[in-house]
Amino acid sequence: MNKDTSRLNDIIRIGSDLNDIQDLDILLERILSEARKVVNADAGSIYIRDGDHLVFSHSQNDTLQKKLPEGQKLIYTTFRLPINRKSLSGYVASTGEILNTPDVYNIPSDAIYHFDSTYDQISQYRTTSVLTVPLKTSRDVIVGVLQIINAMDDSGGFIPFDGELEPYVLHFAGIASMVLQRAQMTRTLLLRMISMAELRDPKETGAHVNRVASYSVELYERWAQRRGVPRQTIDRNRDILRMAAMLHDVGKVAISDLILKKPAKFTDEEFEIMKRHTYLGARLFRERQSEFDEVAAVVALTHHENWDGTGYPGGVDWNTCEPVDAKGEGKPESLKGEEIPIFGRIVALADVYDALSSRRVYKEPWEEDSVLDEIKKLSGRKFDPELIDVFFENLDFIRSIRQRYPETD
Repeated sequence: MNKDTSRLNDIIRIGSDLNDIQDLDILLERILSEARKVVNADAGSIYIRDGDHLVFSHSQNDTLQKKLPEGQKLIYTTFRLPINRKSLSGYVASTGEILNTPDVYNIPSDAIYHFDSTYDQISQYRTTSVLTVPLKTSRDVIVGVLQIINAMDDSGGFIPFDGELEPYVLHFAGIASMVLQRAQMTRTLLLRMISMAELRDPKETGAHVNRVASYSVELYERWAQRRGVPRQTIDRNRDILRMAAMLHDVGKVAISDLILKKPAKFTDEEFEIMKRHTYLGARLFRERQSEFDEVAAVVALTHHENWDGTGYPGGVDWNTCEPVDAKGEGKPESLKGEEIPIFGRIVALADVYDALSSRRVYKEPWEEDSVLDEIKKLSGRKFDPELIDVFFENLDFIRSIRQRYPETD
């Protein structure tokens, strides 16, 4: 088999693998990493189209990653840039053409686009060659831009991108664009479900659920690495957990407005009714046809269980999603410790951290020091102590997630 055939076979295989990924953010990470492999590139970024702007969504950089302590992730911020011909990405989004730039610091003076070196100056990284690729559908609709940075030779030196690789990259981008469209549709459906909950409960915003989901994925990945979970299993579970975590409070749609929107403290009776949102949410996934349904039910049901056994709703019949009073004492016995599924323990921590850090109609956001002190106090009581360790070990990255999904007025 010659090199060209082998490369095409790899791209077809990658396309098949991408098609198995359901969550948009997990998919974007994978598209970027696989595109870099196709052309042996050190770094890259991916932009998603939002109207007449591009949103900087994900970034990877092996050189900068190697400078970080083991286990830490590269922190980056998101931003928007207009779709026009002044930037490399804007030019490609405007024209739909691939752009192969051998040296971004020596772009011809008559070119209408330019390279913004701000990030290089901040990170002390030297961008040289850049391959900027349109992500467009079969109808030539631009859905994003893939930017691959610094092609490498066999010794790791930076070189221009080989023009002969461009058709392969475009073929890969075409496959990625189709899968990306599907993932965007899935994300839109999830956010519509959440919008229904938001109509009932203003706390359930798109930004809130995206943050909770992103925190959850990060905590799970670090926890699983500690436990020696295989990488393939981690990647599959990250994909499923991110979507499931977004729907953790979907059962609130079944709770009366008189309780859900009450600005004061609940009475004991009202709180008992409020607790029902856990198994009412799980009941939405009772007809389980996929692993996602299983995980979404677990998360909805158990994200209010406490490590010390003081949470709710306790034992539930998984066939009916109804509480089970195993001891005949008038209420189900709460789960505790590792009886609580790991996904429920993770989302519990992610949800509380975001709730304390966020403005609500009944409170201002807590100062970060107060939030972190409260999280520490609840270790071994409300939260799994091991997850608290993971949380603080990765606090800088978790902070960056919060900045990526700000609340909008």
